Amino acid sequence: MSATPRTLVGAVAIGKNEGDRLRICLQSLATQVPHLVYVDSGSSDGSVELARSLDAEVVELDPDIPFTAARARNAGVERLTQMAPGLKYAQLIDGDCELVEGWIDEAVDFLEANEEYAAAAGRLRERFPDASVFNYLCDVEWNTPIGEVKSCGGIAMMRIRAFESVGGFMPDLIAGEEPELCVRLRRGGWKIRRLDEEMALHDAAMMRVSQWWKRGVRAGHAYAEGSHLHGSPPERMGIRESRRIVAWGLIIPFLALAFAPLAGWLSLILLLAYPLNVIRIARRLRSEGEARPWTLALFLMLGKFPEAIGWLRFHWGKLSGNRSSIIEHKGA
Repeated sequence: MSATPRTLVGAVAIGKNEGDRLRICLQSLATQVPHLVYVDSGSSDGSVELARSLDAEVVELDPDIPFTAARARNAGVERLTQMAPGLKYAQLIDGDCELVEGWIDEAVDFLEANEEYAAAAGRLRERFPDASVFNYLCDVEWNTPIGEVKSCGGIAMMRIRAFESVGGFMPDLIAGEEPELCVRLRRGGWKIRRLDEEMALHDAAMMRVSQWWKRGVRAGHAYAEGSHLHGSPPERMGIRESRRIVAWGLIIPFLALAFAPLAGWLSLILLLAYPLNVIRIARRLRSEGEARPWTLALFLMLGKFPEAIGWLRFHWGKLSGNRSSIIEHKGA
């Protein structure tokens, strides 16, 4: 990287109890950016001490305020701009990721040449996609379309001026904070870009059904809150996903059970919709070149049940006035 881009960009890593993954993350950043902030959300594994030993500026969030990734990233960008007021870009990354060498060059070059873009993201890959079916599902999910997009994930390079112009992330969102931020950025006239470049390796370490289930609950909560915040036209954020969750995760099972006393086993015919839909999805995925279409189709269908729980959890929280706490699915 030339001297000029190095003066333009810093990095913000966030995490909690990431162990050796955090060391890999911070070391990958230290060779590519001159300013590095690590924001910790109550780790008990020595993450804070590790980050300081690697010369990262550390921000420890107040445990009396509920932890969220959104709050952590906001705090990191704030500290980064305090350290180096002249920075133009902030590379956001999670503590379980390793930034690919060369990504900073590509992202800065693109943003420097395209002033209308607020953020740029590249290909995020799962480090061990064959370690479990759940890791594989993550790797497929992160293979997003290339070009101008509506939103990016939490691992991306942000133009600090654009980020600050909309007030950063909504700090109390427990999920879905990235697409919500991107809605406000686009309303402000900014664009988002997915570059055809390698960006980072992510170590999901998702080996158990319980982790996959909790991640699904978190996704359902995000879709529900997204539709609540920005579901009206023209955005209609989370509307299509919420409708699918309600239909497959709630209505069809409810009807099958409700009609069972009247129709007996005939009510189970409704449940045939599930395998039929799996077949339909698998055929479409196979035509698109997906390597494991049946696996992906099956879990896309099964995922509607934990997503339905997350969807209900959000709406119950709205009715009761008790906001949901963060839904953590990561393993050690």
